[in-house]
Amino acid sequence: MSNASSILTPRKLTPLLPALQVTVLVLMGRRWWCKCGQFFLWAGATGSHNSQHLADAYTGSHLQHGFLFYWLAHKFFPKRCWWWRLNAALALEIAWEIWENTPFIIDRYRQDTVSLDYVGDSIFNSLGDVLACALGFCAAGSFPIALSLLVYLGIELTMLLTIRDSLTLNVIMLVAPVEQIKAWQHQA
Repeated sequence: MSNASSILTPRKLTPLLPALQVTVLVLMGRRWWCKCGQFFLWAGATGSHNSQHLADAYTGSHLQHGFLFYWLAHKFFPKRCWWWRLNAALALEIAWEIWENTPFIIDRYRQDTVSLDYVGDSIFNSLGDVLACALGFCAAGSFPIALSLLVYLGIELTMLLTIRDSLTLNVIMLVAPVEQIKAWQHQA
């Protein structure tokens, strides 16, 4: 291995990705933490604390991202090392976290989803989402495929039953909103 190629190995790149994420979010003017100033590890699905603390009712969907990214990386990049595939997953998740905090997506959530009071993620919540994705990625790589699918579907079902939202509904409502889904979600 040449000196140039050993300087930045996939493993050494991993901590730089969240550092880049934080830098971009700071430059975008995102808050570090909830404006209330209180420290909660968990906040519910609605209200001013949503997406402002480390984890919330949507953390499960970020675990699901990790499962999906693992399956895709395993399928399309089977010869790449584990660290390379993890970094690809983290890069995708971080790209989403940055895009999710743009005025376009924030307004889209407010307009077309149940998240009427959504103000974007705090930086710590965004980091928590990336951590959840990484945990989902690791779990998908550790579990047999059948168990991985059960966990993925279990998260989806749990979110539907508890907050009337899920990764699937989130995608539908962002891409092609369905008024009946929105009405059902507002009945909660």
